[in-house]
Amino acid sequence: MGRAFQNRKESMAKTADAKTKVYSKYGREIYVCAKAGGIDPHSNLALRGLMERAKKDQVPSHVIDKALDKASGAGGEDFSAARYEGFGPGNAMVIVECLTDNPNRTFGSADGS
Repeated sequence: MGRAFQNRKESMAKTADAKTKVYSKYGREIYVCAKAGGIDPHSNLALRGLMERAKKDQVPSHVIDKALDKASGAGGEDFSAARYEGFGPGNAMVIVECLTDNPNRTFGSADGS
């Protein structure tokens, strides 16, 4: 094929990876927000704001719809919020808020084992 094809292929793969990362982040956040406050954006203001931010970041509507379907009970995944607190270099306090689908695995690895 040639070098130009290889460069174009690598560039497209890099762009696709970045988009996938953003889409999955928004999908998880929308899922957790809808699970906590309901799937109706008119009654759940946090969900409405998150959906507007997702649309501004050009997240496709099928990603948003899929996350809402999962939150309504159609999907098998179940994410829960986790918070870690610790100290970093120079005694700087670090607080990490994240989502996990398996709290036992996530919390079990926090002790460094």
